[in-house]
Amino acid sequence: MQGGAGLTLLRETIGQTVERGRAVGGELAAHADAVAAAVDRVVEVTGIVHGQDDPALAVAHSSVYLEAVGHVVLAWIWLEQALAAEGRDGDLYEGKRAAARYFVRHELPRTGPQLDLLASLDRTTLDVRDAWL
Repeated sequence: MQGGAGLTLLRETIGQTVERGRAVGGELAAHADAVAAAVDRVVEVTGIVHGQDDPALAVAHSSVYLEAVGHVVLAWIWLEQALAAEGRDGDLYEGKRAAARYFVRHELPRTGPQLDLLASLDRTTLDVRDAWL
């Protein structure tokens, strides 16, 4: 839509958070790097999916795409929360740091295989015929 303007804006906005995380260093820099890599992969795969000529194939795995992108966005939000907790003490802030750590380490990596599937332009679901069921 509009040449990918929304995705471009999302990437730029997440990029600002990534730079802040990298500037803090340590664990937040590692989280920022993971989020940046995932965003870059989303942009790459979006180009692959929308760069081919079959509209049915472009939407065949839309639920996989939405889940993967949703996880990347949530990882960004948790990075923002960890940055907000930086330098603060207390259970609330420890909880934010722990949740960010969990999401980046356990949930964000799930997007890799999803994005690989999307990039493969797999037609399995499209090639199934009613007579086979």
